Amino acid sequence: MDLDAGSLIAGFVVSGVGYVFFSYGRKMSRPLHVITGLILMVYPYFIPTVWVMLVIGALLCALNYLAVQRGY
Repeated sequence: MDLDAGSLIAGFVVSGVGYVFFSYGRKMSRPLHVITGLILMVYPYFIPTVWVMLVIGALLCALNYLAVQRGY
C-alpha cells in the first residue's frame, strides 16, 4: 500500500462505503451486503493505485446493486 495522499484518501472513502454496507447488512440481516462491505473494507490495503482501487470499488457496488435487483 502506498502512503501518498491520494491513495490514503481513496482507501478511506472505499473503506467508509464498505463500513456503511457492512453496518446496513448486519442491521437488516442481509448477508450479501455484509460480505460486500467486508470486501470493500479490506481490499484497499492490497491495491497500490488509486484508479484501480476506485474502479474495483465501483464494480463491487454495481454487482451488489444488480444482485439485489435480481432478488439475491
